[in-house]
Amino acid sequence: MSQPADSPCGSPRSETGSKYAWMLLDRENPPKRSARERVADFLEITSGLDEVKAREQASRCIRCPEPSCRQGCPLANRIPEWLALTAEGHFLEAAEISGATSNMPEVCSRICPQEKLCEGSCILNGKTEPVSIGAIERFINEYAFAHELTNALPPLPNGYRVAVAGSGPGGLACADELAKLGYTVTIFESQLLPGGLLVNGIPSFKLEKTVVGRRMELLKRRGVEFRLGVKIGRDLQLADLLADYDAVFLGFGALQAKPLDIPGAELKNVFQGLPFLIQKNVGATPDLPDIDVQGRRVAVLGGGDTAMDCLRSALRCGAREVTCLYRRDFANMPGSRKEYAAAIEEGARFQFLTNPVCLLGDPQARVAQVRCVRMELGAPDASGRRKPRPVPGSEFELPADLVLIAYGFDPVPFPPNSDLARIKVNDWNGIVVDENQMTSVPGVFAGGDLVRGPSLVVHAVRDARKAAAAIHTFLADRPPKRPVKVEPVPA
Repeated sequence: MSQPADSPCGSPRSETGSKYAWMLLDRENPPKRSARERVADFLEITSGLDEVKAREQASRCIRCPEPSCRQGCPLANRIPEWLALTAEGHFLEAAEISGATSNMPEVCSRICPQEKLCEGSCILNGKTEPVSIGAIERFINEYAFAHELTNALPPLPNGYRVAVAGSGPGGLACADELAKLGYTVTIFESQLLPGGLLVNGIPSFKLEKTVVGRRMELLKRRGVEFRLGVKIGRDLQLADLLADYDAVFLGFGALQAKPLDIPGAELKNVFQGLPFLIQKNVGATPDLPDIDVQGRRVAVLGGGDTAMDCLRSALRCGAREVTCLYRRDFANMPGSRKEYAAAIEEGARFQFLTNPVCLLGDPQARVAQVRCVRMELGAPDASGRRKPRPVPGSEFELPADLVLIAYGFDPVPFPPNSDLARIKVNDWNGIVVDENQMTSVPGVFAGGDLVRGPSLVVHAVRDARKAAAAIHTFLADRPPKRPVKVEPVPA
């Protein structure tokens, strides 16, 4: 690579502190295990950057006066600041700034689609490859955990109690923000294992469960209480929470899978994708079917992140072949590009512009084929994406012994006879909130997927942080309902 005309001669490594580092140093991603090795287990496929690589990669940032990476980040993370500190070797200070705007940066750095967010907005795009923001974010926060920077001492209680329903990313982030402000927070989780989709839905090869567990332990040390196996609207009513707590945050996600509405959907070995992922993440449970893909030809329907997770999990579970069927083209596929690349490396196949129209069965009523039609893209739909339409005479059959449906999710309707029905919802059962994340019931706030529909973890964290700030303002001029006793500090 040629040197800039006014730069001193020397090796690229000597230029990591200069404004030309982005020209002299190529982007480097974290080391990745070979596809052959990683499909044999569910361990994370990449390791982190080392200190030298982290400093070098951070030095590629050109310190934009109006950083587009911050604009591309839903949390407006102070990316250039912690990149500069990382380049200088001040890793703990960098992690402190990273944690100031994100409640789980070690999680988001692993599962955010950076290519669509911060890195996709990096000004270096078009000139060269963007700064490795996600990899550096992971490095500095893992460094902080290793050096025990994460201070989890609970502050002095402020006398108020807040209930949080759901222990997914939104619930954890809201609880974290409130606990830092001195609120006594109780998280109610309907499952016996906390963590929401971070634990139940996202495979360990993307996010190892120990990473989420470590974050929850930090919350416990801050004084947050977890009550598991308690479903709001069934075991506890909203009125119960409002009687005992000064505010409530609802963050229990949207987990009602969209159905497969084509002939043959009732055949055997046709399953929703989420139960398959849950089974592979936390083991078989009595209320979920046993889904065995060993030696089978698996068709995954859909093109989002759940579809990517199903493809890659099926390969690890011994599927004979795995094919994704998606009705739009690659450019319009909602799934993460890095997850798509990993799936291709691991052996998944993709058929774009392909729409299933019927499932065909064998004499035992087991699925045997997926009848598909080729699609072409027409005019944009309401979301701005070009609407797919069938190509006449293009039908064909794909052999499949098992089908996994990954068409997305909607909010689960409130339980019958639950007083949650007091909360206003829209026509797809999403909770309606105001500009402060408050619902139609005063003191009850909500955020994440049950408000906006299936979205990114980082969006749930943003909603939760906004709701926590609104709760703090809402309670500022109200006395506590059941004041938390503040023990005097020993002399």
